Amino acid sequence: MANSAEPSSSISFTSSSHVSNGSISYNISATGSETGSNLEIISLNKLSCNLEQLLIDSSCDYSDADIVVEGAPVGVHRCILAARSKFFHELFKKEKGEKEGKPKYCMSDLLPYGRVGYEAFRIFLSYVYTGKLQPFPPEVSTCVDNGCAHDACRPAIDFAVEMMYASSIFQVPELASLFQRRLVNFVGKALVEDVIPILVVAFHCQSSQLLAQCVDRVARSDLDSISLEKELPFEVAEKIKVLRLKPQEDDENDIMVVDPLREKRIRRIHKALDSDDVELVKLLLTESDITLDEAYALHYAVAYCDPKVVSEVLGLGLANVNLLNPRGYTVLHMAAMRKEPSIIVSLLTKRARASETTLDGRSAVSICRRLTRPKDYHAKTEQGQEANKDRICIDVLDREMWRNPMVGDVSMSSPTVADDLHMKLLYLENRVAFAKLFFPTEAKLAMDIAHAETSEFAGRLVSRGSNGNLREVDLNETPLMQNKRLLSRMQTLSKTVEMGRRYFPHCSEVLDKFMEDDLPDLFYLEKGTPEEQLIKRKRFVELKEDVQKAFNKDKAELHRSGFSSSSSSSSLRNGVSSKFRKLCWTSSWRTTYLICFT
Repeated sequence: MANSAEPSSSISFTSSSHVSNGSISYNISATGSETGSNLEIISLNKLSCNLEQLLIDSSCDYSDADIVVEGAPVGVHRCILAARSKFFHELFKKEKGEKEGKPKYCMSDLLPYGRVGYEAFRIFLSYVYTGKLQPFPPEVSTCVDNGCAHDACRPAIDFAVEMMYASSIFQVPELASLFQRRLVNFVGKALVEDVIPILVVAFHCQSSQLLAQCVDRVARSDLDSISLEKELPFEVAEKIKVLRLKPQEDDENDIMVVDPLREKRIRRIHKALDSDDVELVKLLLTESDITLDEAYALHYAVAYCDPKVVSEVLGLGLANVNLLNPRGYTVLHMAAMRKEPSIIVSLLTKRARASETTLDGRSAVSICRRLTRPKDYHAKTEQGQEANKDRICIDVLDREMWRNPMVGDVSMSSPTVADDLHMKLLYLENRVAFAKLFFPTEAKLAMDIAHAETSEFAGRLVSRGSNGNLREVDLNETPLMQNKRLLSRMQTLSKTVEMGRRYFPHCSEVLDKFMEDDLPDLFYLEKGTPEEQLIKRKRFVELKEDVQKAFNKDKAELHRSGFSSSSSSSSLRNGVSSKFRKLCWTSSWRTTYLICFT
């Protein structure tokens, strides 16, 4: 269903004649009885257009009341609302003469349940004033996933739900009937978790037909009982549980054997998490044979608990962050649904895989994108204001997806893999070494986060002999032992690079450009005959020594010249020599002198 082409004729008291900015164009050729009918249509169109000006034209602002929606006041005319809505008629009648001046109402005070946003209320008002349903604003009724048809994504559903709340609570029955039909169309093609808000609005608005279809869809789905209890009214959740038992009663072979004692212990763990009591969780784990993974405790905490509780559960080190629950969701998928940046970052730090997909092929970032409106994603944040969480979640997950993992499942005994390990290690060793050279503070922090010993990589640029040779041979070390040692070192280095990319993306961009554009010799070390490779490696080590010496010499000269680390000057590339060219970058808190090979 395309939001840009919302129909209006089905509930409009005007014709489908084109109305634009108060003007109307028409051509009447009919005579006799048709003339009176056409004149009536023209008059109604004109009336609709004139009333619309009260909403869209600031020069026609004669409103006598304000309704505050999402912090923004919306001017309304009480006489029109009272004539079109029984709800507002009763509201204004009750308060007539009580308030002096221009009364102000808060939307949250008018709604006994549900939510109506600013854009939804403007669309509702437009219909009340003109009798025409305007197209839905795409910035609030679509998602930021370019591959989505927006016919059943969460923002499209949420906007229709808001319109259902407004038309039902404010008692405009023909509009409520229209949105009930639209929500029915969503039920069959939306994800089952996106049917939940439709079911809730049907329950509150007492739409029996819509409620019955939602209950049937959820009962036939694989949505777990915990989600039912957490997100649905009690009586609805119980009804769905009863419906799920009926097929099992008809076919005894399909009855799943459930251990009540085991279920009780899992429930206790979940209740302890609800109470933010991780110590009690640890006690329950020791007293029973249930593990965190068997209870899907981390999935539960990510979905329903405070981020601090999630961090504490992760700190126990007892849960698999890439575990799939019975519905095929990882913990990161659950975090993407919740859209809480701190939880997503905590999981990624614990090596949750952003590339994992659900059974229907959705990754964490695609889940997040289909839940996010363009209005929220593109919202401008003023200095000092809290950044939009939707944007942060998507950006963090996108960056994680772009990052190329350098460690995979490999066979330790394969000679090809051994060569591949050497090449990757060569790249990683030099990248970390150059990071320490160019960005010492950031590099040290990334290594601390990755729990990498600084001394393990110290002097890698200037090392010569066996300590700096990745191909060194230990006669007491088998090929299997050597590959395990190299893989272990590569994992540590990869995590260091990963932390750098995640927390210092700008520094990583500089290193990417340097390694790709300014260090081409690095990628040709493994080419040529063994003798040529040996010569290249020796020359490469010599050049690295020259880099370190030149850097130290220039740093000493800068200190002697009185330059401080707070200098804000910068210089561009110049002085290309036969061995190297110099690039001097300085920032507000550090002067860094880079030396790149030609």
